[in-house]
Amino acid sequence: MTSPLRWKTRYKSKRVTAETAVAGIRRGQRVFIGSGAAEPQLLVMALVKRGFELADTEIIHLQTLGIAPYTDSSFTNVFRHNALFIGPNVRSAVFEGRADYTPIFLSEIPRLFRSRRLPLDVALIQVSPPDAHGFCSLGVSVDIVKAAVESAPVIIAEVNPNMPRTFGDSFLHVDRLTHLVETTMPLLESVPAETDEVSQQIGINVAKLVDNGATLQVGGGRIPNAVLQALGDRRDLGIHTEFFSDGLLDLIESGAVTGARKEFLPGKIVTSFCKGTNRLYRFVHDNPLVEFHPSDLVNDPFRIAQNPKMVAINSAIEVDLTGQVCADSIGFRFYSGIGGQVDFMRGAARSPGGKPVIVLPSATKDGQISRIVAQLHEGAGVVTTRGDVHFVVTEYGIADLWGKSVRDRALALISIAHPKFRAELLEAAKRQHLVYQDQLLPPPFISPADWSAHVTLPDGTPVYLRPIRPTDETMMKDLFYSLSEQTIYQRFFRPIKAMPHPTLQKLVNLDYRKEVAIVGTVCDTPECRFEPDGERIIAVGRYVVDPETKLADMAFVVQDAFQGRGLGTILLQHLAKIAQVQGVAGVSADILAANKPMLHVFHKLGYKMETTLSGGVYHVEFHLNGTRN
Repeated sequence: MTSPLRWKTRYKSKRVTAETAVAGIRRGQRVFIGSGAAEPQLLVMALVKRGFELADTEIIHLQTLGIAPYTDSSFTNVFRHNALFIGPNVRSAVFEGRADYTPIFLSEIPRLFRSRRLPLDVALIQVSPPDAHGFCSLGVSVDIVKAAVESAPVIIAEVNPNMPRTFGDSFLHVDRLTHLVETTMPLLESVPAETDEVSQQIGINVAKLVDNGATLQVGGGRIPNAVLQALGDRRDLGIHTEFFSDGLLDLIESGAVTGARKEFLPGKIVTSFCKGTNRLYRFVHDNPLVEFHPSDLVNDPFRIAQNPKMVAINSAIEVDLTGQVCADSIGFRFYSGIGGQVDFMRGAARSPGGKPVIVLPSATKDGQISRIVAQLHEGAGVVTTRGDVHFVVTEYGIADLWGKSVRDRALALISIAHPKFRAELLEAAKRQHLVYQDQLLPPPFISPADWSAHVTLPDGTPVYLRPIRPTDETMMKDLFYSLSEQTIYQRFFRPIKAMPHPTLQKLVNLDYRKEVAIVGTVCDTPECRFEPDGERIIAVGRYVVDPETKLADMAFVVQDAFQGRGLGTILLQHLAKIAQVQGVAGVSADILAANKPMLHVFHKLGYKMETTLSGGVYHVEFHLNGTRN
């Protein structure tokens, strides 16, 4: 065993200046640079100073927060950057052809190094000072850095007391270092993006998909921060994420995060890198709650899937009407990278109760371009395929695409597109024969959030009440064909044998100003708690307002298996509250005389009823501001 004294002696012998440390780098070598906030700035500057002594030197790294002078046009024949993920500091160079981009899943990059498919000659990294046993920590970036230092024969490290000492698979003994350069430069910081109205609404929508006990993967930026802000009332959340940001700190400090229900490293926050402010770096320093592991472990879809209710939240640049997700390019211009999106989308899809989620604003910042598109722009690449996509969320709602036909997908995505672009998207969908040629345009009006409610029937069955959507056509068809002939007759006053698309689409496309329809849904799986995963429509109540009398003409239908269980009464009460808020004067309904249960539902509401019988049909009326029995 090496004694502490001996490693300290060797440590001192390896201390050099940055200029001396990089002096051994030769022409034609491949140099790896540490990731994100762990970029070794002194070593990068020293390397660039040697630029005109070098030639054909390839620079490899993920996104870095600091300088990237090696991409300057003056170094065209000296350095060639190969980006495994494109950051803002190298984006222009990649677009102009002065740097390369290698599309690859983040989970596979370590194997790229270890297999020598992409052999490394030198690794420039930044570490914490060694502990009493001579081990330095890779600190805020373990990700692919761990594999790089295991693969490169020469490792040159900046040793910085400002680098947090992090736990997990993050340690490197000083004996493994070729040279070390001591520095006290502040760690690079990234200030969290402020949320805005659009991102906040997206966050609220995504929060509907996150149950208590879920495990989260979420990145950084305006929308992810808004999602985290909307989750403060959850309990026993877990964190398994490639990227740990400042946005997670408030959620952790709120008490929402315990990791108690995680299967992989329960109770631990699992990540591979972090970047943010000093507040974040202070939090992860010497904190056994947080474990940093390499990307091939953190991003392993099978490892991710071990966590039940895994919710993976990833951003997109645009999504086409069939569900293809572009996330790394704007047309032909490469913008970022594949990163860990597919790793986590596939891992979450295989998690029990897991939910892979794609988030994006419905339009560009200036509102001139829709980000839900008829087809991806020329040159745009597919990161998440049609087969991998499950949920897509904008500020206008949630589109559940998994297992849906391209027709249902197109309608769902048009429904959450910006209203300004819905008509042209629908016309494009018709030209592409994705939807019926007579398909109605989804209405622009969005029903208020308080029109939805989770209720419990007297027998304990949970039911979700919500406004009907244009995408409910298939479920409404299923409801109709599940009804008995007697129930159909009681609802429509005549026998009906079929419910074709032209009829159905008029029942689900409402503007909610003159006509309102509320469906009652149940879930067939125990994981289903929030819309829209696993819903089945079992009842629908609707009303149409007469513009002259201001009375709402109401009608209901409840699936036979749920009749007599109190659902009709709950649905009627819910609709009456909505009508009252809308300024409706009263309610009217026509009920077959033989339909005693429905008459009972109306009388049970408690309002003073006016009832007349004619031709075997009762006509009932009551005023919403009238006296109650």
